[in-house]
Amino acid sequence: MLGLSRHVVAGLVAAGFVTPARGRRNEWRFTFQDLTLLRTAHALQAQSIPARRILRSLARLRATLPAELPLSGLRITAMGADIAVRDRSGQWQSDSGQLLLDFDVAPVAGTVTFFDHAAAPKSGEADARALFDRALALEASDPGAAESAYLQALALDPGLEDAWLNLGAMWADAERFAELVRLSDAALAHCADCALLHFNRGVALDHLDRLDEAVASYERALELDETLADAHFNLARLREEAGDERGALRHFNAYRRLQR
Repeated sequence: MLGLSRHVVAGLVAAGFVTPARGRRNEWRFTFQDLTLLRTAHALQAQSIPARRILRSLARLRATLPAELPLSGLRITAMGADIAVRDRSGQWQSDSGQLLLDFDVAPVAGTVTFFDHAAAPKSGEADARALFDRALALEASDPGAAESAYLQALALDPGLEDAWLNLGAMWADAERFAELVRLSDAALAHCADCALLHFNRGVALDHLDRLDEAVASYERALELDETLADAHFNLARLREEAGDERGALRHFNAYRRLQR
C-alpha cells in the first residue's frame, strides 16, 4: 500500500515514528494515521532531515489527523522540512495552519494519495507545451490527470497563459472558487496583462460574494480587452444590484452590442 519495503517499515517503527498495536498473532496493526505518518516519515528521511525534527513534525501532524479517512480525501505532502495537509477545502501547514498553494497535487475522491518531490520530467515530456497538450487531451477522459499535467506544465513555465486558463476553467466548473482565486493570483503574478485571467478571478470572487473585488477584476479585464461580453454582463448585473442604474445600463448596452 505504501510502496515501502518491510525493512523500511520496520526501521521506521523501531525509530519510534509510529507505535502500531499488536494483533492476536503478534502482528503489527496500523491505523490510518500510522500509515500516513509512516509514508511522511519516509519522505522526510529521504531528504536527510534529522530524526528529532521529524518526530516533532509528526507529533504535530498526528494531532490534526482524523480517526477515519474523510470522504473528500486527504493528502499529506513533505515540502522540504515541512508537512502540508490537504483535503477538498484547501491545503495548509500541519503545524501553523497556514494556507498553502501547492502546484504538485492532483484531485482525490475518497482515497489517500502520497506525493514525493516531483521527479524530473520523463523523456518526451521535457517541455511545458508537451505537458499542456497532454492535459488538453485528458480533460474529457481523466480530469484528475489533466489537472496534474497542467500543474506540471506551469511548474516548468509559469508564463503559459493557456494552462492557467484551462485549469481555471476546470476549477470553475467544479465550483472550487476559493482555490480559483488563489490560482488566479498566482497566474497574474506571471501574466498580469491577460484579460481572461482577470475575468476568471472576477467570476470566482463573484461566487464568493466578494463583490467589490469582483467588480475591480471585471473592470481590469475590460481595461485590457473591452470586447469581453461576459465581463460587461456580469458588471451590469453587479451595478444593478448596487443601485447604479446608469452604470448597469452602460454595460448592458455594451453586452448587447457585442452579442450582435
